[in-house]
Amino acid sequence: MLAQFLGKLQLILFACACAAGSAGAAERIAAMRVWPAQDYTRITIESDRPLRHELLLVKNPDRLVLDLEDVDFTSVQQQIADKILPDDPYIAQMRAGRYKPGVVRVVLDLKTEVRPQIFTLKPVGEYGHRLVLDVYPLTPVDPLMALVQKSEVGGAEEEVAASAAQDTSAPDAGPARRREQAAEGRPAVARLVTIVVDAGHGGEDPGARGRRGSREKNVTLLIARKLKAIIDAEPNMRAVLTRDGDYFIPLQVRVQKARRVHADLFVSVHADAFVKPHARGSSVFALSERGATSTAAKWLAKRENDADLIGGVNLDMKDRYLAMTLADLSLTAQINDSLKLGKAVLSELGGVNALHKGDVEQAGFAVLKAPDIPSILVETAFISNPQEERKLNDEAYQEKMAQAIFKGIKRYFTKNPPLARSTLAAAETTK
Repeated sequence: MLAQFLGKLQLILFACACAAGSAGAAERIAAMRVWPAQDYTRITIESDRPLRHELLLVKNPDRLVLDLEDVDFTSVQQQIADKILPDDPYIAQMRAGRYKPGVVRVVLDLKTEVRPQIFTLKPVGEYGHRLVLDVYPLTPVDPLMALVQKSEVGGAEEEVAASAAQDTSAPDAGPARRREQAAEGRPAVARLVTIVVDAGHGGEDPGARGRRGSREKNVTLLIARKLKAIIDAEPNMRAVLTRDGDYFIPLQVRVQKARRVHADLFVSVHADAFVKPHARGSSVFALSERGATSTAAKWLAKRENDADLIGGVNLDMKDRYLAMTLADLSLTAQINDSLKLGKAVLSELGGVNALHKGDVEQAGFAVLKAPDIPSILVETAFISNPQEERKLNDEAYQEKMAQAIFKGIKRYFTKNPPLARSTLAAAETTK
């Protein structure tokens, strides 16, 4: 009897200990990351299990209040320390306190009125469960207006105005003059040409990683900035970056930005990776509607398209651009022009680095799906190759790579001069 009693007592004590342990088991925050940008500021809270939460928007003064249930207060305090930078466009500071038993309150003091979005992401890649808070401005940043404002600041009002005037008229250079310019080896650019330069990955999505710790997202931004500077220095040309900082942009939004500014070309810059370190060389890719041209191209397209999963897309958002039925628009002409552009760029890359493949390859890259803009994806080198990783981190090599891409663009325009824009496009530009 005594043995049975002691056995039952042990079970009771064990059950009580388990109940007490579970009641006091607050979830520790594994990481908190903040990605400020003009487009929006993203705050990501990572944990081992989904976080129960409630978000409130409070006025006078403007602030966001995020209540987290059953989380460890100390871990929250540690993670929020010094995370908000002084130049964050939307958040002044972030603080935390114990709101009530079982609830930690995080307060974000705002610099302006905002439109917040909050959603959760399941574990993917190296990440666990993520709670994502995106803080958008009340009026979304318009890439076209930003481009006009930059032009005005730079004293290029007359150039922009002249370009707009040419957009509403027939090509003022004329076919004969264009042929003459082509014969002279000069691009027959009769108006201001806009080239969108897309630095691959960013923010939560680091892209590929080198053995020495280099991240694709950093390398691509450095090369993209150099390419933009080269393009902007060319008469009748201007460049627009899809991102000019370390933050995540969904693939579809990159395409939207290019269409919004009526881009003539779209160039996405990347740094490849492969499971084996000996893979090397530069490559150029265009879109394909009929399957990939190789197994490697198909694998790469899938890896690049998975960037949205890693970077974190709010699948509940219904953007007005997503309602556009791009499938109804023919991509045949776009792909043909993209292949011409890709071939011109590839020929120039061969003078800077060995080519991984001698031809432009094709696959279903989501970022290349603007139906009316010739679009290419440039893999500058294999960041997974130790020798090429060193090159990618060398400023002189980055400059050579940017120069080669630009020379390819100019070669393309020499044979394929940009046409005058339609009256409709010009009207949309002035809206």
